[in-house]
Amino acid sequence: MVTLNSLPKSTLSLPQQFSNTNLDTRTSNKTTFDIDFLTLPFKYRPAQQNLPKQFNTMLNGAVYLGFRNDIFKLRYEKSPVRKFERETNHYGFSYGLFTGLGGTVMNPSTTNSHIAYEYDGVVWTKGFAGIIAVNNFTVGLALGKDNLLDHNHKWWGFQQKPWWLALALGLNLN
Repeated sequence: MVTLNSLPKSTLSLPQQFSNTNLDTRTSNKTTFDIDFLTLPFKYRPAQQNLPKQFNTMLNGAVYLGFRNDIFKLRYEKSPVRKFERETNHYGFSYGLFTGLGGTVMNPSTTNSHIAYEYDGVVWTKGFAGIIAVNNFTVGLALGKDNLLDHNHKWWGFQQKPWWLALALGLNLN
């Protein structure tokens, strides 16, 4: 009977900065549960009833939960001093759900003239996003719906209506 403790272990040493010899390129991947903070700097809303399409640029912030696959590529490039310097690249792909708060313009035109004043309304935003990460830069696309969180929600023409496209910028929290 063979136990896990009796199996031989192998160790791969990859120098942090420099190596005297060129080491082979290494690729590894990792699948994880993803927790991010997303901001949606703009949303595109299709036309609804008597309302024209809308390009909303109010700031939105959301918590994102999804599944992520990360690919790490490690290679060594020859430096001017003839040493091989380590270069690491990271690519990530993630898809999941988000929820958070944002803003929207409230005025006579977005409420079919049911209100006579203008203000910035707070919305609860939720939806689905796909995210791509390259090293420390994270960008993606999102689809979702908003609910206005005040008494004018019954007049807002985009209440619970899907918006088709938003740019999502993220910060990985795990």
